[in-house]
Amino acid sequence: MRKTLIIGANGKIGRQLCEKAQAAGEPIVAMIRSTDQQGWFHERGIPTVMGDLEGEMRQAFYGCDQALFVAGSGPHTGPDKTLTIDLHGAMRTAELAAEFGLSRVIQVSSIRSETPLAGPAAMRPYFAAKKAADLCLAESGLRHVIVKPGRLTEEAGNGKLTQDAEKSDEMQVSRANVAEFLLGVMQAREIGGRHRKAPVFTLFDGDQSVSSLLQDAAATV
Repeated sequence: MRKTLIIGANGKIGRQLCEKAQAAGEPIVAMIRSTDQQGWFHERGIPTVMGDLEGEMRQAFYGCDQALFVAGSGPHTGPDKTLTIDLHGAMRTAELAAEFGLSRVIQVSSIRSETPLAGPAAMRPYFAAKKAADLCLAESGLRHVIVKPGRLTEEAGNGKLTQDAEKSDEMQVSRANVAEFLLGVMQAREIGGRHRKAPVFTLFDGDQSVSSLLQDAAATV
């Protein structure tokens, strides 16, 4: 069955992605941690399933053919949550995706993940967790895509992006544009790879359409 499990659905990008997918008629199920989070999704007709990155989440994978990991511990938590959510949560997602035979995992990382020590001190645990999660996914043998947004903003999206940091204004990207790109990747199921040959997208606000970026990637598959 064609259905994407959205892990991190209640986050800032996750909610926008779920709304866009629902509007586009793309089958999804939003993984949420508690019934307190259900109202927002049910008001919009978005299906939900219970799952906790720090607890039980296996049941969330039933009936899905791919998973999209856009979860994050957030800026107001400590390194402990960064480890259990951003790193271990991503690792568990890969393990369960393999167990259930999912066709692909889409994982949201960060542009700073390659060089964690180059970032601000307060953010280094986050960047290190993202780097480790990306490496674990690459070594899992799963077919996957990694998306690395720049500095996230709350600006309105226009669906225009670039992968060239030199063309970017302060290496930033709106959450709305990231959500639009993730929807495009969800729909483009032909894009993906295994091990170190999987596509990695760096995202900044720019002047190229989502469809153009994905067409370029599909041409190399």
